[in-house]
Amino acid sequence: MLILKLTVVPLFIAVVTLAGRRWGAGVAGLLGGFPIVAGPIVVFVALEQGPQFGALAAIAAISAIAGLLVFGIAYCWASIRWPWPAALASGIGCWFLAAAVLSILPASLEVALAVAGASLVLTPRVLPPGGPRAAGGSLNDLPYRMITGALLTLAVTGAAATLGEVWSGLLAVFPSIGIVLAVFTHRAQGPRQVAHIYHGMVKGLYSFGGFFAALAVCWPRMGFWSACGVAVLAALAIQAIVQGLSSPNKALQPMR
Repeated sequence: MLILKLTVVPLFIAVVTLAGRRWGAGVAGLLGGFPIVAGPIVVFVALEQGPQFGALAAIAAISAIAGLLVFGIAYCWASIRWPWPAALASGIGCWFLAAAVLSILPASLEVALAVAGASLVLTPRVLPPGGPRAAGGSLNDLPYRMITGALLTLAVTGAAATLGEVWSGLLAVFPSIGIVLAVFTHRAQGPRQVAHIYHGMVKGLYSFGGFFAALAVCWPRMGFWSACGVAVLAALAIQAIVQGLSSPNKALQPMR
């Protein structure tokens, strides 16, 4: 588990960063919405605590999409007026407020899907507009991004293991990658590119919700790893549909 925390997340951050350099901040945000961090966290929690515990954590992770987007909205608007430390404080503060509200919701898949769906529909309407796609710039900060991502993941997973299924699910969706992308993009390219990231991330989070919905439904009803396989297939299918509806050829046009 420790090896995965120290390798999978930093490597994924490297992939997202390189994709952002090649295709722009929107594609980086799209990839950042995949359950690369939260997925392994919930799976390992379920291995340790049992599939029923994992199913409840998966339901909480779905509703936590709203908290992830609240962080993004708060950071994007704050970054227009303030430097990154103040924007980060605003985003994290709003995330904790949202998580506190989400933690008292009924542990119901229907409620979680309704909350996540509403947040995914509303977020593009309240985010500030993204700027024109900009080149990715220097990769000198890539090691710092990777180290930051690994440290955030270690801290969040360490806390999640002691707080029960609801907060395990919520903390699994703590915006670790979102923080790394937002802060480093804000510093290097400005606030409009941060908004561009979160517009892209909304599209990626549909597959995120599908992944955890499949886990919540399948873990109590079938084999552990079979359920994980179904969840991966569900996420890929949903992402293919979302990409097909959002003109992927234009989105993946390389930067010049």
